[in-house]
Amino acid sequence: VAANRIADVAAFLKSDSRLRFDSLNDLTAVDYLEPDEKLAKKFPYEEGLAVVYHLYSFDVKHRVVIKVRVPRWKDATSKTLPEVPSVSSVWGIADWHEREAYDLVGVNFTGHPNLLRILCPDDWEGHALRKDYEFPEEYHGVRNL
Repeated sequence: VAANRIADVAAFLKSDSRLRFDSLNDLTAVDYLEPDEKLAKKFPYEEGLAVVYHLYSFDVKHRVVIKVRVPRWKDATSKTLPEVPSVSSVWGIADWHEREAYDLVGVNFTGHPNLLRILCPDDWEGHALRKDYEFPEEYHGVRNL
């Protein structure tokens, strides 16, 4: 799904009487920096980030996985984070999932009501689960071993 359409798609998937995806089981972000050699033989590879949504319908008893692919940077020169609209207004539980994806992988969820770090300290620099992340040599006087 295109990033600029995910909020509309999410609202449709939840409200459509045939689908009724009333549960967001998981939302996570994945960093595709280098191709997996086995998978690259079967599937086309594209560097960047993906936000992955796992949805379930308790009424209809079906599930779906949706991916939104975005480039590593919205603007590579200034290293501006890529943007994906928040779905927290559709599924409230997305609030904390989006904060975690922002904190650790660096996806800016536009329209999120409180997009702050959730696991790392507020003054942490960078996003530690990005594959190109370089850990600091020290943090507040404590050396990284």
